[in-house]
Amino acid sequence: MIAVKAPAFGSGERWRMEMKAQAGADARAIRLQRAAWLRGASRQGSVQPVAALLLDTVAAIGFAGGIAGAVASIDRGLVAVLPWLLLIAVSALLRGLFAMAAVRIGARGGERAKQVVRATVIDGAIRRAPGSALTTGMLASAVVDEVDALDGYVARFVPARTAAALAPLIVLAAMACASWFAALILAATLLPFIVALALAGGAAADESRRQFVALARLSSRFADRIRALPVVLAFRAEAREAEGMGQAADDLAQRTMRVLRVAFLSSGALEFFAALSVALVAVYCGFTLLGLLPFPAPETLSLAEAFFVLALAPEFYAPMRRLAAAYHDRQAAETAADRLMALPAPAAPAATTLPAAHDLVFRNVTIRYPDSDSAAVDNLSCSFAEGETIALLGPSGSGKTSLLHLLLGLAPLSEGEVEVGGVPLAAVGSVAPLAGWAGQHPLIIPGTIRDNLLLGHRDASQDALWQAVTAAGLEPMLARRAYGLASLLDARGGGLSGGERRRIALARALLKPAPLLLLDEPTAHLDAEAEAAMIATIARSCRTRTTVMATHSERLAAIADRVVRLGEDR
Repeated sequence: MIAVKAPAFGSGERWRMEMKAQAGADARAIRLQRAAWLRGASRQGSVQPVAALLLDTVAAIGFAGGIAGAVASIDRGLVAVLPWLLLIAVSALLRGLFAMAAVRIGARGGERAKQVVRATVIDGAIRRAPGSALTTGMLASAVVDEVDALDGYVARFVPARTAAALAPLIVLAAMACASWFAALILAATLLPFIVALALAGGAAADESRRQFVALARLSSRFADRIRALPVVLAFRAEAREAEGMGQAADDLAQRTMRVLRVAFLSSGALEFFAALSVALVAVYCGFTLLGLLPFPAPETLSLAEAFFVLALAPEFYAPMRRLAAAYHDRQAAETAADRLMALPAPAAPAATTLPAAHDLVFRNVTIRYPDSDSAAVDNLSCSFAEGETIALLGPSGSGKTSLLHLLLGLAPLSEGEVEVGGVPLAAVGSVAPLAGWAGQHPLIIPGTIRDNLLLGHRDASQDALWQAVTAAGLEPMLARRAYGLASLLDARGGGLSGGERRRIALARALLKPAPLLLLDEPTAHLDAEAEAAMIATIARSCRTRTTVMATHSERLAAIADRVVRLGEDR
């Protein structure tokens, strides 16, 4: 945010000039930052697509030479024409191969660039600072739409930009060998073509940026509404949400049509200048051969030279046409870069050395989320010895889950200090490497029950797996299923009861060889019988670990060595 000082009387013009200069400097800084970011993203491409495009230009010169030689030799019979026809065929084949190679190599470079950027975005989302405002919809839009926008930039625009700077010079050099004056005509017409390209790009830039922002907004909104669909249906807001989505889609369609109109107009203007330039060369060559130039001929052209120049003239503008066609990819990539760079930076990685002891100390801990008026946890002080079972007891909203999230690096430490084994939590980053975790809403992935259990410890042995299954009380559930651990589950865990979901989560946490066990409401929403069975299972499982349980159940808290009551005066 820029601090603006009020201007003194009579200095308004100077103040406006200073503000304009400051805005210009800020815009230049943003452009430089964006360009540097895009250069870093495009490093996954290679020079091979550029080489293929330049070789395509060389093959085009051979093709034009074949046409000129064939026309000049046609009066000497078929034997004289055959070598030139062979040159035409070979050049045409090479052009096709080089064009295909440029597309394929560019596509592979674009895919590599997307993989690297997508991995960076996901890593930043996973390790983002606690309390980040990044929503699921924003993340989905960034990972899919905005990263995909880099594909055309790396695969098409970057190679086309480099080829457009070099290929016309190669064509001019070849053309000058036959007609230096025709080469001079094309060189002179290059300036208005470049000006037209710049104007067309500038006209399309704003419309393209608005269209891309509207697309990102629609994608984010759609993902968030799908995630909140049960709430939307519960409050019968589906009609209102559908209407809002429809309006957003109509707005995107209108912006897309504006982008297409500008693109068609700019393409027509560029084609006009290219056709006009080629026509000038054609008129010059024809009038020179006929001796009808209105001024003394600067050179003498043979029929072969004239045909060579005429066949090669369109190739002078082909690289710039290719660049103009890929210019929209640049605009989309720049808009995506602005949004990707604005994503929250990842939090600092955890320390490589984890504490040997596993006692926990909280000193005057306060947790306050961004945009929240009150603290989730306020000035909490307590300590837990290694090997103890602790129950965080309190009603909903008392901060039980926030304390567990604080240990996992998912909640912000606003004030105070937390130590793990005598080491500040800030130095460790998170106790996740030391902890088995079972949350309120157990994650179920599509796959077998075995796949779900091995999420936290992929290399677990069969004996360790069955020990966790037995400790979590999963054997009766597996016995009812024909395929046991190989039974398939969908992403929603269809066919599993609430207690079975929690037992899978508990077994997964127990399977991980971790000294800490963090359980968040493990008995919530269970009936009395299921709760009693789960409490007995937890009591057996937490004997050898430091266990912290967040719960509102007095029955579960009764098995703990210590109880910390939240949501009341301490």
